Amino acid sequence: MTATSDAAPRQLAPINPIQQLKAGHLPRRLVQLYVGLTLYGASMGLMIQGNLGLDPWDVFHSGIIKHLPLSFGTVVILMSFVVLLAWIPLRQWPGLGTISNAIVIGLVTDLTLATLDRPDALWLRIVFLLAGVVLNALAGALYIGAQFGPGPRDGLMTGLVRRTGLSVRLVRTSIELTVLATGFLLGGSVGVGTVIYALAIGPLVHVLLPIFTVRLKQSEPAPALRPVD
Repeated sequence: MTATSDAAPRQLAPINPIQQLKAGHLPRRLVQLYVGLTLYGASMGLMIQGNLGLDPWDVFHSGIIKHLPLSFGTVVILMSFVVLLAWIPLRQWPGLGTISNAIVIGLVTDLTLATLDRPDALWLRIVFLLAGVVLNALAGALYIGAQFGPGPRDGLMTGLVRRTGLSVRLVRTSIELTVLATGFLLGGSVGVGTVIYALAIGPLVHVLLPIFTVRLKQSEPAPALRPVD
């Protein structure tokens, strides 16, 4: 019985914010959450300093800072809370991971930008870009796998999927194309890195997320679980 349970695929549980805190393994999950968020902010700083193009949301953020006297991290934080407002009509509740995501990533991004200079050599900028993409995937797997709720932007996607009945692929693609186009029009940083991120992030998270998804305690009948894709 134990061997069969241990061999079962790790799964993300659709649980509410209170259940997230009562699901067991709390110290390990908290450490994993904040390590993941810290690494996520650092990965964004690496890609920004690589200056070869950003992921769609960061293209949008970089476009905004061209028009407002704000730091990149401040824009990330402010936009996180703007996106959270869209959760209200979707009837979603943010978890600890959601609020932490909205704050920690922006702070760490600004710290990374303040301590890491932009290299001149192209090969080093490529290293920054590739390291940023891989670190971003690892960080995402860590904080999502801790199971404290999705980040504001991921939660917007899952909420729209649930309310509209449309596919995850269609909703995610529509959101990312919209923010990418808006960011581009605002003068955001689009480049080869944008394409590399788009092609690589899905397969990387696909491999890493099951590894870092924490199996939660089930002291009562659990809701249906969604396998990690």
